[in-house]
Amino acid sequence: MRIDMFEYNHNLLSKCGVDVFISGDVEIRRPQLVTVGNHVAIDSGFYCTTKADIGDYIHIAPYATVIGGEKGYFRTDGFNSMAVGARIICGSDEHLGAGLIGPIIPDEYHDKLIIAPVIFEMFSSIGTNVVVLPGVILGVGSVVGACSLVTHSTEPWTIYYGIPARPVKMRPRENMLEFARRLGYDC
Repeated sequence: MRIDMFEYNHNLLSKCGVDVFISGDVEIRRPQLVTVGNHVAIDSGFYCTTKADIGDYIHIAPYATVIGGEKGYFRTDGFNSMAVGARIICGSDEHLGAGLIGPIIPDEYHDKLIIAPVIFEMFSSIGTNVVVLPGVILGVGSVVGACSLVTHSTEPWTIYYGIPARPVKMRPRENMLEFARRLGYDC
């Protein structure tokens, strides 16, 4: 069997670039709100409920999730990756007792919602099973190690790890910037 027989229908998306592979078993709940750039691979089991703008040279590994419903928003600027099992939370119930919890509860009875965009700036990435909470901006070149919880935005070119994620050291940038320039990106 040919692998392209199991590819997601790119025509469902608002916009889709070139050299894009999206596995046929992803679930994009609102494809008309999703744009995908060039040189993108989205692996099996990806689940997305939000508006999303996926930049160039992006890899989303198997079973990564982006949730937050129709009001949520996720953006990757380029040269980003999400490892296996990563969770991006763009919207969630507050869970502090202001109301009932869940997406099918009528508005007048619903708990307070926390909805804020999650943005991956250029060259930022997250490891396996990382959870990113609403409103987080991963600064340019920052990375977050496996099994971390990201509750606040990160500083550029910094490596984070832990629960909650804390800075552990700086990340070198020269090679990444040079290679991106060679690929035609002004960094």
